[in-house]
Amino acid sequence: MLPELLYMGAEAIIVSIILLLAVVLFISERFSVDVVALGVMILLVIAGIITPGEGLAGFSNPATITVAGMFVLSAALFKTGAIDLIGVPLANIFRKNYKLGLLSMMLTVGIISAFINNTPVVAIFIPLIVKAAKDANISVSKLLIPLSFASIFGGTCTLIGTSTNILVSGIAEDHGLEPFGIFQLAPVGIIIFIIGIAYMMFIGIRLLPDREGKSDSESRYRIGDYLADIILLPNSPNVGKRLMDAPLLQQLDLEIIEVTRGEDRFIVPPVDFVLQANDRLRVRCDLNEIRKIKDRIKVQILSTGDEQSEEDQKVRSDTVMIELVITANSEFEGQTLNELEFKRKYRAVPLAIQHRNEIRHEKLNDIKLKAGDIILVEVKAHRLPKFKRMQSRQESPFVMLSEEGISEFKPRNFALVLGTIATVVTLAALRILPIPIGAMAGSVFLVLTGCISSKDTYLAIDWKIIFLLAGALSIGKAMENSGLSDLAAGQLIHGLGPYGFLAIIGGFYFMTNLFTEFMSNNATAALMAPIAIVAAQSLGIQPLPLLLAVTFAASASFITPLGYQTNTMIYGVGQYRFRDFARTGLLLSFILWIAVTLSIYYIVGIEAI
Repeated sequence: MLPELLYMGAEAIIVSIILLLAVVLFISERFSVDVVALGVMILLVIAGIITPGEGLAGFSNPATITVAGMFVLSAALFKTGAIDLIGVPLANIFRKNYKLGLLSMMLTVGIISAFINNTPVVAIFIPLIVKAAKDANISVSKLLIPLSFASIFGGTCTLIGTSTNILVSGIAEDHGLEPFGIFQLAPVGIIIFIIGIAYMMFIGIRLLPDREGKSDSESRYRIGDYLADIILLPNSPNVGKRLMDAPLLQQLDLEIIEVTRGEDRFIVPPVDFVLQANDRLRVRCDLNEIRKIKDRIKVQILSTGDEQSEEDQKVRSDTVMIELVITANSEFEGQTLNELEFKRKYRAVPLAIQHRNEIRHEKLNDIKLKAGDIILVEVKAHRLPKFKRMQSRQESPFVMLSEEGISEFKPRNFALVLGTIATVVTLAALRILPIPIGAMAGSVFLVLTGCISSKDTYLAIDWKIIFLLAGALSIGKAMENSGLSDLAAGQLIHGLGPYGFLAIIGGFYFMTNLFTEFMSNNATAALMAPIAIVAAQSLGIQPLPLLLAVTFAASASFITPLGYQTNTMIYGVGQYRFRDFARTGLLLSFILWIAVTLSIYYIVGIEAI
């Protein structure tokens, strides 16, 4: 390809280098995807490949506006508490029949995901499914991959099922083509839905790992080895010292959770807190390290996490341990607990972090967090309602696993929100009102009726996705301006053209699907959609078949936990390993490659321009 690039000129080379850098950064996850996308846009403007107006056009693109509006509608639905109610009957079904429960869960999640962005759907269902698995005595690893996959199946059925569908529609509109209709994806999407669920019920169910995890947090995270109560003896060098100066903290990787002094208790004391003789300290630290130097620093180890006396347990009855799963696109991603000021902001003490398959107990405040990581924290029981309120927001940075209970169901609000979503979908399907206008109008209506507050509408929007879409849309314009899309399309046509249109559709699906397993689905769609449009124009056919191949393939990430946000979110919770996704999803990906290619060719068809 290098000779062709040189022939095309400096602009194509510059765009190629920038895109290659972007792909590397997307795969490495060194920076969040929205930062990379915006960085690409800025570089393209500075290089003169696109104008500032073209770079900023993504923020006013109908795709970006539609996604923002759908985030608000989704958040309003979740705030009604209706989704939470599904957990109880699901648990009852699983208790009676695992296969029937699995089918019910996938159908439910898939149908909801067809009309609501699937990432928050999975976030809401994770704690429900974990509780259902516990109640039915089923390994959670048998349920969470089907949960994630079902959301992907459902998201392919309508335009609003996932932001990827809306993005490709926006790219098409930018190139002067008709945007997708709200149900235009349905004929092929429903085939994906049926094949996907059938595969999971008859084949995937046999490939899912049955990984028995320890049911209680303390044993699973080995808290007994890292949590203890100690007494400061009167002759301890720590007495009279501020925490920041105490030898105890200077010589050990130790965190003080609370200090008990007589009848007084000080939760997460500040660094200028002065220690006194006979203070009882609840600490997080490697107990072996404390034992080595306890005589030198004059402390008495009173009890460990596994050796709580009845009196100790009574004292601790007003604190609870909860697990917080970091969601996709969370503000926690790429940050450390120190950078987040976690203890001050949430008044919670981190005890352990599950990072992929590894449990970490030391230097917790310095660990770079990723989506799917689980933070075990100790909090005062009276603060749990605040955590539940935070979790109810669609943009919540975490999902709680350890706290049971469901949100209050609000029938009036549920009826209003469901009616609003149905109206938006109907008006868009009948082409009476464009989906961007309908989504925004629906959002305003729900604010006016009190279903969601003005403040919550802004909080509901996942701004990372918005910035990612706005930045990603500039990629297509740069490829068009530089001629790189012409070059890439020419190479694909040259290689696959002799084998016919069926091979070209399959080739676009395969390449897109390969990219999406290792980088953002939206970034993959932004990269491949412009090439598909140019290729179709070169072949003298309507671009729709190739755009559909790109759209479906960009969401069909089943082989790795990296390519799709919902897979990443369930990775740690399900105690999965990388190979679990490959074993379950490899054959599924192959079957869908063949099925989608044939469906597009025979159902959508090839039309000349």
